[in-house]
Amino acid sequence: MKVLVLDTIHGGTILAEALLRNGDDVDALDVYRGVGLTPEEAASRKYDLITSPVHLDPAYPLLDTKTPVISHHEMTRRLAGELPPTVIEVTGARGKTTTSFAIASLFETKGVLHTSRGTYVYPEGTFLWKKSITPASVLLAAGGAKTQRAEWLVAEVSAGVTGIGTLGVLTSPDDYLIAAGKKSALAAKLESLAKCKTVLVPKGIPLKAGWHVIDDLVSVEGDVLSWDGGSFKNPLLTLAGYREPLKCAAAAGLLLGLDPGRLAEFTAIEGRMQYYIEDGVPFLDNANSGTTRETTLAAAAYLRRLVPEKEIVLVIGEEHKAVCEGFQDDAIRQTIADISPIHTISVSKSGGLNFAASKSQALSAAKEHNAAVLLAVKTWR
Repeated sequence: MKVLVLDTIHGGTILAEALLRNGDDVDALDVYRGVGLTPEEAASRKYDLITSPVHLDPAYPLLDTKTPVISHHEMTRRLAGELPPTVIEVTGARGKTTTSFAIASLFETKGVLHTSRGTYVYPEGTFLWKKSITPASVLLAAGGAKTQRAEWLVAEVSAGVTGIGTLGVLTSPDDYLIAAGKKSALAAKLESLAKCKTVLVPKGIPLKAGWHVIDDLVSVEGDVLSWDGGSFKNPLLTLAGYREPLKCAAAAGLLLGLDPGRLAEFTAIEGRMQYYIEDGVPFLDNANSGTTRETTLAAAAYLRRLVPEKEIVLVIGEEHKAVCEGFQDDAIRQTIADISPIHTISVSKSGGLNFAASKSQALSAAKEHNAAVLLAVKTWR
């Protein structure tokens, strides 16, 4: 079969290599940087199938064709080989990474966790590698699971799921525009979730057969999460950034026949409301790819509850190559005004301080002012 793979940056190269191993004749086109095969050359050739990312502008000339076009998510599903007995795919606008870590913590058997923070072997948490969460990366994670003889795979996936899973999870109902502002990201995610055998969604999402609502399975009151037959306490449940992921993971556990009570021992993840002391200075690390004005204000309130006697040194901004959805300048300025830190260190993707340098400066400033540090940089870690 002659296949054209569009977008080599966001997983297309992985798909092209898998297709070549499969014996297909493949062309791969970099639609953003204009290197290698040109659109004109591709347009002059005949293909049996084209695969394109869901975020590509539908007006892209090569998509105006009678040749069948499928998404990278669908192509990944078609190429997925041998899989562990249990596969959970997690997608959504917010909370994907935390939810994925929380679900992985429910298992006692050997498995592989693939997230934006890295890919790990559980239960030891041994680091394997760090790749993107494009759908094509699921092929690499599945390969790692096979090599490790894993019994389960939890995979965080951007802009939808591939549909290979035992369970598909949508972490939040938030929507935004993709594909040059012409498509709904939520609609794309829901379309992909329809390929899954079982689906878990937040309230407000129209249901299909085999779909379950998180809030129908679990509830939270303060720091206690309950379900029919049990409950557990965890102080992280008082934080919005953890409450919803822990609810989601607990509900997933019930659907998978796992004990949600194991989440009582779940602790904060680096970059996601993690509190620690470094060289005598309190730090609250909330610098991650999903950092927003809302999460930063929540982090500041949490830090003030933890160390009410201290002022805040705020490290805020957007580091180069963080994510597609930015932390806009107006939002950053308003966030700084609302928090009123004693000192602010700005990180900019257009030539300012990087995250590592800003953290070092914040430590010095916090010592000078006897303050605590809030790390709130939108960054890829």
